[in-house]
Amino acid sequence: MNSEAADAPEPGPLLPDPGAYVEMGRLGRPYGVQGWSHVESWTDPPEALVGYRHWVLKSPDGSRRPARRQGVRAQGSGIVARVDGSETPERAAELTGTVIEIARSDLPAPGPGEYYRDDLRGFSVRNLEGASLGVLREFIDMPANPVMVVVEGDRERWVPLTRQHLRQVDAARRELSVDWPEDF
Repeated sequence: MNSEAADAPEPGPLLPDPGAYVEMGRLGRPYGVQGWSHVESWTDPPEALVGYRHWVLKSPDGSRRPARRQGVRAQGSGIVARVDGSETPERAAELTGTVIEIARSDLPAPGPGEYYRDDLRGFSVRNLEGASLGVLREFIDMPANPVMVVVEGDRERWVPLTRQHLRQVDAARRELSVDWPEDF
């Protein structure tokens, strides 16, 4: 037996391609005493997230695991869900902030002028005057509307994700055009 081959580590499990999933929501604070969680949905309309049967949970450390849903339903003006491993409010609290992903293959193709948020991350952002504002790093959902977090060096700009502010998406150039002042 070749000693080099014997000392070689066993191949680990294949990690899923990160581009194979799209972030569609996040588990929030616990709801009730049976391990349910509030759900922040990033779908349009928000209740569309309920229709996707196969959720993948991505923890803050980037690890993923399939989420067996024990239940998901509309609750008031929001959504609540219970997944395996969250049988108590304490266990549900441990999942707070966990991102809900859906396999890209389970999603419909976006229509004309529609984009999945994940597909816009990393796009350069320019204002209507052509000034570079930076790169789109992430989205944050605020009470009035989501915002795009645009980063240039150590400067961060929060640009509302509205039709008034996001004027054009050039997917071929990976560039967004926004109505936003350079000095704001």
